[in-house]
Amino acid sequence: MYPTFNLSTSDHSNLSDADNLRLQELTHRSVKVSIIIALGVMITLGNIAVLMVITSSVAGWSRNSRYFLLSLTAADSAFGLLVMPLNLWVSLLKDYSEGPDAFCHVVAFCNATVYSTCMYTLATISLERYIAVFYPLQYSSLMTRKRTLLLICFAWCFPPFLLSPITFPDGIIEVHFSTASLVCNPSYSTNIAYTLSLTCLIFFPCSIVMTYANLRVWCAAKRQRLKLRKYGCALRSRHNVAARVLVPVMAAYYTCWTPCMAVMIYNAVSGSSVPEWVEFVVVWLPTSNGFLNCIFYFWINKNFRRKFHLILQRLALALCPELANTFEWNTTSSAQFVSGILDNNNSVHERSSSVSSTCTLLSMV
Repeated sequence: MYPTFNLSTSDHSNLSDADNLRLQELTHRSVKVSIIIALGVMITLGNIAVLMVITSSVAGWSRNSRYFLLSLTAADSAFGLLVMPLNLWVSLLKDYSEGPDAFCHVVAFCNATVYSTCMYTLATISLERYIAVFYPLQYSSLMTRKRTLLLICFAWCFPPFLLSPITFPDGIIEVHFSTASLVCNPSYSTNIAYTLSLTCLIFFPCSIVMTYANLRVWCAAKRQRLKLRKYGCALRSRHNVAARVLVPVMAAYYTCWTPCMAVMIYNAVSGSSVPEWVEFVVVWLPTSNGFLNCIFYFWINKNFRRKFHLILQRLALALCPELANTFEWNTTSSAQFVSGILDNNNSVHERSSSVSSTCTLLSMV
């Protein structure tokens, strides 16, 4: 599957530095492919589980929240179902002696579009939750179904418009296949102005919206918690919900996306490349955010976990009743159903940031 290189010492001495670098990169390709496949499987399985739950109703999640979360799930799933297969196919079948072709331009366009759509979707979720927390009475008029769908359409349609020049082989920016990251990437140094405009229109606006919205919600939750503690009615189990959710969400976002953007700007301005494994990590690190989103935006929510367990038990009852009866899942499902009704009747209204039920803000009477 992979080309082999049997070179003598004299042959090595005749190789240029670029050839030696490429040879070293090709020797690590099997390890890189294994990492990419493992990451793709994790992202795909995690988002399939999420999709099983959010396609049905979940307690505490509004209709608009489900729309935004479905959009996020679709964007994250594209990492494992589109970005990784396309780049692996190019890396396994493309002759490395050939230059970039039209197909590599299309793959680079798909990569950049999925990355950008994911960032815009995260920003729209933060914006929607900010409105839900700070403008609860005006929420239904501000976030109508039409405006919600328009925001989702913007997150999916604006990135392809910005990135369309990448698809043209003789366009304003060149594309190359990187043997270090196994990805079809734009050559950012060939058009510095276009590269910097992409960062100014995609990464920085999304980061500002997410940081501002989540920071405001976190501060509001902290003030609310201090008031509740002052009046002696704070729930001990709810003390650190805001910090436990919002901090990991923002930490994961900046950890996954900032190195990629920094290297992108560095390559554009300096025209130099970074070391092999640094490039591989920073290019594929944003895709891991597609798996972390499953944890921070979904699995940390108790209602989501309860609904997922209930769906699994129903599938087990339908596919293998004997096994389900062995584990007494039939009785457990009924108990969970009754418990869910009681919890919904006795629970306070929850409004959250970044995703429903991540940060409880109790109304002070």
